[in-house]
Amino acid sequence: MRFKMDLYANVRPVRLLDASLCPLKGVEPRDVDFVVIRENTEGVYGDLGGVFKQGTEDEIAIQEDVNTRKGVERIIRFAFEYAKSNKKADGSSRTRVLMCDKSNAMTHAGGLWQRTFHELGRDYPQIETAHMYVDALCMQMVKDPRMFDVIVTNNMFGDIITDLAASLQGGLGMAASGNIHPGKTSMFEPVHGSAPPIAGKNVANPMGAILTAAMMLNHLGFASQSQKIEGAVLQAVQQRKTTVDVGGDLGTSAAGEWIANRVRESA
Repeated sequence: MRFKMDLYANVRPVRLLDASLCPLKGVEPRDVDFVVIRENTEGVYGDLGGVFKQGTEDEIAIQEDVNTRKGVERIIRFAFEYAKSNKKADGSSRTRVLMCDKSNAMTHAGGLWQRTFHELGRDYPQIETAHMYVDALCMQMVKDPRMFDVIVTNNMFGDIITDLAASLQGGLGMAASGNIHPGKTSMFEPVHGSAPPIAGKNVANPMGAILTAAMMLNHLGFASQSQKIEGAVLQAVQQRKTTVDVGGDLGTSAAGEWIANRVRESA
């Protein structure tokens, strides 16, 4: 669906609702409030390549990493525009865009990303720009998540670093995302996907899906309704009306119903 609908911007907010959810010592909710903008339609996820002499000792596997000027330019511009038009949870502006790559090893693709980022950055003088290699970024994300605001990166690195980032907010069960094409139909889904191994066991954390619904409402212009849902999720976390993975003892259905009841009361 992402490829066919050309949903090129995967937006993954990383926001800590309560300090109890973060495995890092001394981290408060205000310290973890950044967004990863992941290119969603190119890179190694195009499944381009092939295998030669399969099953022999001379087998060769080739996997292509595809980066187009159009694709790179539009995702980087999306990140700058996102920083301009979206604020943090405390109401402060987003003032920094960091581009993440591995251009010291992937020189051709990285060169395209580097040139495009520097060129577009000149169109947004009010926004501070920065660059980090993906391995250094992962290290700094654990050491000091406060240094991040808006991160833009390619498809594969965006996939990897947002799984790490999710641990800062309580795990994959808390992570929301949207697949966006400005001005066109978009698709929203929790970062964790369908999780087949725990399907039907009433143990999955429903908060990622619920927060994704709140994200969708905000995207559609229903900001107050979105805030009510986020507020209900925060109450659930603070009162431990959650699944086991985030400190509670409820099943999926009971946790979801508790949050739904709080939303009904606030309405």
